Amino acid sequence: MAARVLWLGLIIATLYLCYFHNLGAIGLVGPDEPRYAWIAREMHESGDWVTPRLYGQPWFEKPVLYYWGAALSFKLFGVSEAAARFPSAFAALLATLAMAWLAWRVYDAWAARWLLLLLPTTVGMIGFSHAAVTDMPFAATLTVALVFAAIILGLTHNPQSPSTQRTPWLALIFFGFFLGLAMLAKGPAAIVLSGGGVLLWAAFTKGWRDAFRCLHPLAIASFCLTALPWYILCSRRNPDFFRIFIIEHNFKRYLTPEFQHIQPFWYYVPILLIAFVPWTLALLWSIASGLLRRGRKFQFSPTSLFLLSWAMFSLLFFSISKSKLPGYILPAMPPIGLLLARSCVRLAPEGERTFRWLHAGFSFLGFPVAFILLWMGWFYAVSTIQSQKMISAAFVLLLLGLANLLLANKVNRKTSLSLMAPFCVIPVLILVSEFNALARPWLTPDPSGKTIAQELRAAQIPPAQTYVAAMPRGQQFSLSFYLHQEIQTWDPDQPKAGYLLRNSRGCGHFVKPPWTCSTHPLELQTSGWFVYKVQREDSVSRRQDGSTLGGNSLRGSGPNRDGLAVRGRQPR
Repeated sequence: MAARVLWLGLIIATLYLCYFHNLGAIGLVGPDEPRYAWIAREMHESGDWVTPRLYGQPWFEKPVLYYWGAALSFKLFGVSEAAARFPSAFAALLATLAMAWLAWRVYDAWAARWLLLLLPTTVGMIGFSHAAVTDMPFAATLTVALVFAAIILGLTHNPQSPSTQRTPWLALIFFGFFLGLAMLAKGPAAIVLSGGGVLLWAAFTKGWRDAFRCLHPLAIASFCLTALPWYILCSRRNPDFFRIFIIEHNFKRYLTPEFQHIQPFWYYVPILLIAFVPWTLALLWSIASGLLRRGRKFQFSPTSLFLLSWAMFSLLFFSISKSKLPGYILPAMPPIGLLLARSCVRLAPEGERTFRWLHAGFSFLGFPVAFILLWMGWFYAVSTIQSQKMISAAFVLLLLGLANLLLANKVNRKTSLSLMAPFCVIPVLILVSEFNALARPWLTPDPSGKTIAQELRAAQIPPAQTYVAAMPRGQQFSLSFYLHQEIQTWDPDQPKAGYLLRNSRGCGHFVKPPWTCSTHPLELQTSGWFVYKVQREDSVSRRQDGSTLGGNSLRGSGPNRDGLAVRGRQPR
């Protein structure tokens, strides 16, 4: 009883900390998070739940499922980073629970328990559950659909119970429903990945008849009723929807390098290895053990072949694509995670020595490196930020080494030591809970536009008259989200009166006569950016002290109403 309570506590803590803790730790970053959050907020504010709009214009790069989830989250919890990321966190939880049920049903309770510990603590699942993007909702709905596909294929039947020929009506309905949600999350890739995985399994097992049961009219009807209404409504309201979404953002994205996400064919192999940190060594060991068993003519079970087919087809499909991004491979993680958990339960005791020494060896090599980093960070760093980065990296390496050292005890013959193996997730949970402190040196200055937006509001700079020069694209989108206004890029050939935001001093290169910019800009001290007043020369009012921001006097320095220190006088 005590062991069950301990496992339950570990699992609950793992799921919460890895998926829901620190959702709002950093501002919206990258080009996708702030744009998707903007669309969801506009959907929530306008009440138009059919047409996604970015800066007031229809935007069809992705379907609508994430926007619905985020808009509902904004309605329930208010507009915030955590609310924008909540749909991804919930989707990650849904996928993990579905895979745990499948592990329990086709393997045993131990495989389910280890999956609930190992899969959520991987870098890939933690990272994408904390991202306001469409990747996790797509991967999760596809995962649940394929779990129901496993039921339809007869993989969850109990071998001890007599086989029945009853049609799994509920499984067919839910398979179509979740596949329809996946179609709403990212488009036709849902059909390709699910169909490809099932057909590859049929090719391995010769189970073609079982595979085509997934095309049951009930499953097709459920899929159509779930996915088609939005596609039809959006097409009727927006005649160019089909061309933009289907042709440009699906076929062209996959078949051509037009979107400039060009990577080599083997790109997703290292991405998967990184995504499974800190359990990458266990994954490599499992792959090697599986290949050795296969070389000895070992026969995989139909369920293991299904999981392998699911993962292999996803890997192959996206490796062929001309456009590659890390999140595309996320649908392959749940089946690989289940195979990893099964390997730790079943194969690790058979390869006791190699499993234990591989993980312990990494720890014993990593610990000295971590202590060297600590020593150098304390005594030899040339700056405070460099010292903080080295100390942060040392603590990460120490905790990852400790996690692998505890996992090595999984095959220890001493019961007292083997009981410590589930605690391998504790160092990872510490890393997740202390993310703010450990990541702060690496996120200085703020890579999002949140800090800049706070300082601009405090200085009363009007967003509608603000322009940026040489700002990273993702940061510019993020700034637009936080200011609730599309922030335009400064065009030297079409100057306008307003405020120019730069990350360094001097604006003469961007502003040409008869336009001029203030010689003494407003410095945003926290973010390090500078604000220049831009106007025509004949409208500049000069002051004797020369301390102007385009004619607006600056006074003193000190904290503003939001507690942000702004140097110089604030504009009237």
